[in-house]
Amino acid sequence: MENGRIAVPSNEKGGLDGMRAGHFGHCDVFTIIDVKDGKIENVSTIQNQAHVQGGCMVPVNLLAQNNVNALIVGGIGMRPLMGFNQVGINVYYEVERQEIKPVVEDLISGKLNIIGNDQVCGGGAGGQA
Repeated sequence: MENGRIAVPSNEKGGLDGMRAGHFGHCDVFTIIDVKDGKIENVSTIQNQAHVQGGCMVPVNLLAQNNVNALIVGGIGMRPLMGFNQVGINVYYEVERQEIKPVVEDLISGKLNIIGNDQVCGGGAGGQA
């Protein structure tokens, strides 16, 4: 990724040195990383908005309104994935590491794959949708 805006669902205060949240729709914040010429240019956070079970378009719209074009998740349900696809946000999959910085660096260097249908969660309170 040469240029773009990456979102990472994050626990607590987030930030580049923070930890990823396992449940993207119920994360505390989204860490936002601006990339220019293949390098991290700026890091900020966006507070997640509360929503009810099944209200998965709330975070989709929040990230779209903040000009995000890439999202890194450890899991996601089909409905929010379809929503991200509709608004032009590519969803990348990384389940192993919980630290934010190394997975962002992997995305920038082209090492992460776009999530496949076989990696989509069933959703619900116990899933990672």
